[in-house]
Amino acid sequence: MKEFIKYSSSFLGGFTIRITAIMVCYLCCSISVSANPKRIISLGGAISETITALGLGAHLVAVDVTSVYPETVKRLPKVSKNRSVSTEGLISFRPDLVIAPQGDVPEGIIQALRGAGIRFVAVKQEYSVKGALAFIREIGTIVGVKQKGEALALETEKRIIKAQQLVKSSSTSKPKVLFIYARGTGTMTVAGRGSNMDAIISLAGGRNAIQEFNRYKTYSTEGLVSANPDALLLFDFGVQSLGGKAAILEMPGVAFTNAGKKKRILSVDGPLMVNFSVRLDQAILALHGELKK
Repeated sequence: MKEFIKYSSSFLGGFTIRITAIMVCYLCCSISVSANPKRIISLGGAISETITALGLGAHLVAVDVTSVYPETVKRLPKVSKNRSVSTEGLISFRPDLVIAPQGDVPEGIIQALRGAGIRFVAVKQEYSVKGALAFIREIGTIVGVKQKGEALALETEKRIIKAQQLVKSSSTSKPKVLFIYARGTGTMTVAGRGSNMDAIISLAGGRNAIQEFNRYKTYSTEGLVSANPDALLLFDFGVQSLGGKAAILEMPGVAFTNAGKKKRILSVDGPLMVNFSVRLDQAILALHGELKK
């Protein structure tokens, strides 16, 4: 009987060890799969661009309409025709990870995705050099390539420092810039303090003409004349939507501003300006070049 008990204890002990080993192996595999997603949906242009820069562009299966760079991302399937998404639309691409800017996806969709076993991560962006570098590192960690994220952040930082040095060495004055977001004359807003455009204008050697409010506010002729900017800044598609630079100069109130008198209507690449990620140095230099003209 003693020998049987001894044998049983030995058998059960070995069995327990084997079960524990199997569970540890299973958990490790699960963590590995979670940390190294194979099918990713990105719902932000900066996210898509950063994932591609990290060498994981091949893992992107779908993106949102703001993801237009690089060309490989631009050609990917879009989850919708606008900024809104649906649970069914996302799940149809069979992702194991969905990444989106914080606050862009409704809580109901987030819970539905997680209920379907799909990992969802929201990322908050801070519009500054520090924020851009932190964003790159965070994306690297989320997609399971933390070391690559660190290396890319350091490389990006070096390029940004060079861009900042150039801006500092060539800036003799800081022109007052009013950014107008336009999708035709009926839908225009201007950028205030704390906005992405407020930040890039400052980094490029200018100063935002609007300091009275935060973020974005509806454009008005009275506000334009009161701000009296030295230059009007728009995205290239915004200029086109208003009929071109000549048409903008004819808009009510423009002729009374320094920008109108000097005919300073600046057109820039929108996605480049607002992404605050791996191409931040290019955005700084591109806008600085426009301000120096």
